[in-house]
Amino acid sequence: MTRTDADDAQPDVRAEPVLKAAACLRRVLLAGLCACALPAQAAKPEPDRPVIETMTIFSSKIETFRFGSDQRVFGKLQFIGGLDLTSNNALFGAFSSIRFRPDGAHFVGVLDTAHWLEGRIERDAGGRLSGLADVTVTSIKDRQGRTESAKARMDSEGVALRNGQVLVSFEGDARVDVYPDPGFTQSRPLKTLPILLPRDRLKRNRSLEMVAVSPQDSPLAGAPVIVAELSFDKDDHLLAAVLEGPRKGVFGVVQKDPFAVTDGAFLPNGDLLLLERRFSFAAGLGMEIRRIKGDDIRPGAVVDGEVLISADLGYQIDNMEGLDVVVQPDGDIHLILVSDDNHSILERSLMLEFKLLP
Repeated sequence: MTRTDADDAQPDVRAEPVLKAAACLRRVLLAGLCACALPAQAAKPEPDRPVIETMTIFSSKIETFRFGSDQRVFGKLQFIGGLDLTSNNALFGAFSSIRFRPDGAHFVGVLDTAHWLEGRIERDAGGRLSGLADVTVTSIKDRQGRTESAKARMDSEGVALRNGQVLVSFEGDARVDVYPDPGFTQSRPLKTLPILLPRDRLKRNRSLEMVAVSPQDSPLAGAPVIVAELSFDKDDHLLAAVLEGPRKGVFGVVQKDPFAVTDGAFLPNGDLLLLERRFSFAAGLGMEIRRIKGDDIRPGAVVDGEVLISADLGYQIDNMEGLDVVVQPDGDIHLILVSDDNHSILERSLMLEFKLLP
């Protein structure tokens, strides 16, 4: 069940000073929050007894991306619409990553509280996001059958889908576990992939933030790729690796200070999009999306790319953590982003949709 409260489609320019003031207030509040994120307030299950819950999500539409403006194009992206999501279930929130099924509606996500998130998006008559339905949250199991009670091992940050498998990247105890698909919500992982990265250079809370599976007909031939959030090689490049296939090996990603990688997804042509988040006390939160050419990714390479969009708290963003690419029936390429609210009243769970421009 989804409830939608549509915002006025025409922005009220008289509200702009208020919106800017609200954005400044949120910047101050988020500053303290991001410096020391509040712990999740979800009810604690009994040890190793999996949580399985179906929940109602309430949705408010986001009609414009920039506060006080009806601008639609930002960099190389066109804003389509968005949702501000809430629930009366304490487990909802803390989005880390999201992946859509081939139908472009059903999705699989992970929360950084060691939970699976499944559901589907709904659209209005104009094709814009209108809500979430059939949402369930289930505990993730590790190879010993432990769930969120073993938090030090279960900081789930990234998810990826490939034929018959769901891959999850974990921070803290850095690893990529492979689960069966279907059946991943009830199963322990089938195996753990070697991550190839030097573990002595992985920061415990800044390691494997993303995992993405490349297209089968791309130069990486369907191999999974990982990129560290803020862990560096000896030359101060972000650690990254292709885990399988003809280009298996470690490579580096130029870090765009003060940004940190939070997720990534591949375009159909094999280029890699990286979602990056910044935080500073002076500037507050920000986000950008960078495009890395797929053919540049190979062992020993150091890659960089064009910034497609950049936004700060003058825009409808929050703690942006998840990104996926969804190809529409007409061939248009859409990007869907989600934010991590850290189960805090000071942050929001957002879902934003953009169209990639030619």
